[in-house]
Amino acid sequence: MTMVPTEGGPATGPTVLRMLLGAQLRRLREASGVTREGAGWEIRSSESKISRMELGRVGFKERDVADLLSLYGVTDATEREALLKLARDANSPGWWHRYGDVLPSWFQSYLGLEAAAALIRSYEVQFVPGLLQTPEYARAVVLLGHRGAGTDEIDRRVSLRMQRQELLRRPRPPQLWAVVDEAALRRPIGGPQVMHDQLTALIEATRASHVRLQIIPFDAGGHAAAGGAFTILRFGDQDLPDIVYIEQLTSAIYLDKREDLDYYAAAMERLCVEAEPPERTPELLTRLRDELYPQ
Repeated sequence: MTMVPTEGGPATGPTVLRMLLGAQLRRLREASGVTREGAGWEIRSSESKISRMELGRVGFKERDVADLLSLYGVTDATEREALLKLARDANSPGWWHRYGDVLPSWFQSYLGLEAAAALIRSYEVQFVPGLLQTPEYARAVVLLGHRGAGTDEIDRRVSLRMQRQELLRRPRPPQLWAVVDEAALRRPIGGPQVMHDQLTALIEATRASHVRLQIIPFDAGGHAAAGGAFTILRFGDQDLPDIVYIEQLTSAIYLDKREDLDYYAAAMERLCVEAEPPERTPELLTRLRDELYPQ
């Protein structure tokens, strides 16, 4: 049976639609006994193209999908139309398309994955997680990397970050589980008033049932993720593998191999054990705010 995402549900957006369609095509190909090489020949392409299609890393031509369905023996009109519609929807631009002038291509993929995730687990050492930043804090962070940019560009970059946060206000939001190093909360990004308001916003965020925030205090010493920040994305559909996202200054790394996922998942689990428990977070944030950024 063909699985098609429910409109408005967690598995919407072109990135995850490509991943879902790719997983469907891979299952159909394997069930029919066709090799990737044979499938590539059918659509006048290569084995590597089929591999990228099945991983959801390229767009889909409707004609190619139709040819592959015929090759795989899919003759039911309803099933074919469902998959062809999925191909059309997967080529639609995401909401972030209008920010293309300030959005690097390597980050567009992340936005699609983030919007589709059912669980977002992140570790941050430098900054407050982007999904929990106030507009003023976000502006201060953007200015750190774009000091020469004009006001309009800075405004658009901040607007993009605020738009990302809308996913936490959806009827069915993802679960956000963030572990933040104490250093990120002590670093006075934007000045005392901005930090006071940011920590207040974090305290309020911890009241949401779908947000879990933990702090790793300085006295924890060295810990499992000393190498730097990372995010693990998990999706509601079992056919979609977890993705580890590691951002660099001018690019990003996306990991989906089992051994990499296991390594980062274990590191995240150790971080959560070493961090203060979530129920202590409001108390710790209040103490830091009142000690470092009093009114």
